Amino acid sequence: MKSPKLQQLLTSLILLAFLGYGCHPKQEVLLTSPNQKLMVSAGQHEGQPFYKLIANRDTLIHNSHLGLIFQNILKQTNNYTLEAVETSKTDTLWETVWGEDQFIKEQSNNVCLSFRQTQAPHLQMKIQFRLFDDGLGFRYQIPPQEGIDSLFLVDEITEFNLTGNHQSWWTPVDYDSYEKAYQTSQVSEVDSVQTPFTMKTDKGYYLSIHEAGLVDYASMTLKRNKDKMLSLECNLVPWPDGIKVKADKTLQSPWRSIQVGEKAVDLINSHLIVNLNEPNKLTNTSWIKPIKYMGIWWGMHLGQQTWFTGPQHGATTKNTKELIDFAAANQFEGVLVEGWNPDWKKFGEWTYTQTYPDFDLPQLSQYGKSKKVQIIGHHETSGHVENYESQLDSALQFYSKHNVKNIKTGYVGPIKNGQYHQGQWMVNHYQKVVEKAAEHEICIIAHEPVKPTGLRRTYPNFLSREGALGQEFNAPWSAVNNSPAHTTILPFTRLLAGPMDFTPGIFGLTYEKYGIRDKRVNTTLAKQLALYVVIYSPVQMAADLIENYKNQPAFQFLKDVPVDWEKSIALEGGPGEFISIARKDRHSSDWFLGSISNETAREVSIPLSFLEAGKKYLAVSYQDGQNADWKTNPYSIKISEKEVTSEDKLTAWLAAGGGLAIHFIAKGE
Repeated sequence: MKSPKLQQLLTSLILLAFLGYGCHPKQEVLLTSPNQKLMVSAGQHEGQPFYKLIANRDTLIHNSHLGLIFQNILKQTNNYTLEAVETSKTDTLWETVWGEDQFIKEQSNNVCLSFRQTQAPHLQMKIQFRLFDDGLGFRYQIPPQEGIDSLFLVDEITEFNLTGNHQSWWTPVDYDSYEKAYQTSQVSEVDSVQTPFTMKTDKGYYLSIHEAGLVDYASMTLKRNKDKMLSLECNLVPWPDGIKVKADKTLQSPWRSIQVGEKAVDLINSHLIVNLNEPNKLTNTSWIKPIKYMGIWWGMHLGQQTWFTGPQHGATTKNTKELIDFAAANQFEGVLVEGWNPDWKKFGEWTYTQTYPDFDLPQLSQYGKSKKVQIIGHHETSGHVENYESQLDSALQFYSKHNVKNIKTGYVGPIKNGQYHQGQWMVNHYQKVVEKAAEHEICIIAHEPVKPTGLRRTYPNFLSREGALGQEFNAPWSAVNNSPAHTTILPFTRLLAGPMDFTPGIFGLTYEKYGIRDKRVNTTLAKQLALYVVIYSPVQMAADLIENYKNQPAFQFLKDVPVDWEKSIALEGGPGEFISIARKDRHSSDWFLGSISNETAREVSIPLSFLEAGKKYLAVSYQDGQNADWKTNPYSIKISEKEVTSEDKLTAWLAAGGGLAIHFIAKGE
């Protein structure tokens, strides 16, 4: 028997209509968001499951087909009847272990549609919909049923039929890498794209299509239907044999997500992706600590140190001790060491329990402990994933023994057994690593990963990932060289998926002293500071060499800025133009602000209403100097102090490729 509240929900949110005649009369369910601004229509028409998304009476997604095609089952998606409708709602407040916000409201109206094929084998399929104020999530489920022992998915018929030729921000599909430069174009000009895929409609809505809760399934990319110019289709990353997903008896897809915003910053302020994930599965999370770190890393990218042992070897006991000392003196909690372990077969098959002779991990672990600085481990696989899995238990035990609490993993190059980085086999591998690491109370920072899909809620030891062009693509060797606009696009695209280990904080912006004049970091110094606020990660690296931080007043901001926040607010901005974000420290009353610009200089006006009313703050500002410019004068920076309150409005100039970073220190505490 349904409760009175659920009856009210049925009356106000659900309309089940049977229209038309014939074998497959139209069956339609209407679902509205808690604030009544979004509405989903879903059901089946002529036997074909479909959905439609509307915002404020404006259609955002036209009727779009849904369905699954299996190799060993009737290959049709237009012979379904709707058998049952189950409704529910979610209204909770949950606390994050770490994150952009300490508390997140999870409020949605939900419906589960149960379909069955009208022909043998009469496959039963459920599609669950969850509608939030900030967007929609839906997923497929194949429950256990008689006569079906294995499922070989060959196609997922998930359409996103758009209502216009929207402006979009995207990277092209590569099943092994997300490290591509962002492009801006109309939807009609795209072919295949990675998600999150962000668009702006003619009416000013912002949409971003992604997925949530990617577990035991292939990653979703999008391809444009050549016959329907404004239709995007799900395109799953396959196994080598062409099958998309392999399962026994039952199957559950990730949530297909559509974030909706009336302003661009609404996408950033959305919690849709994490809310679509399961609650935390780790019973004890006291060992999970967001940290700032330094590392033996950038010197190799500059060509001043080597990965492998030799005269210029970076990962030596001496170099690591020097970095531990500097980190400890400047309130950094970790030191990353790459290039510490030998390649035992000399072609990428690393050993994870032996070190080079010039690197003494036991000694360094104890030395770091005495300085309250932990070693951050590194596991590079070079694509030899089966070799890594064969050593995974012993590798984690080895690090655990030596008090290594965080591991950066790497998967450079193609996977050697023919799998793709983003296919089901590798999705399961990444999941295996994070779950095994949790057993040893170790956190993971993945490079060359599968994209984030909000699993940090379920497994909070999955701290951060790469998954886009990071700082390393500003290195002298890089043929890409990130544009000044790149980091103004990331918050509206890749960062919607989750934290990114971008590794900001390069103070040596040019490379003339290394004899390199045609490459550089394409930002001002102030923008490098602002990136610590704009690009969220619970682990942030001060990525440069020690020599570039010494005697540099701007380094104070890197020492002060936290990595764990009580509240975050994207204030103003647009993809590829500029972005301003304010965040409150989870462990004090201080606020921090980061604002960055593309190649165009601009003035920003920021109301300080996010500050606590009635409280005074000392605003310590790090902003571009009067003549700063990313290309001609990148080092010019002005540091100033001013008392402010929540009633003030801040006006600042951002240089071309520039930025603004502010520490608001609460007075009287």
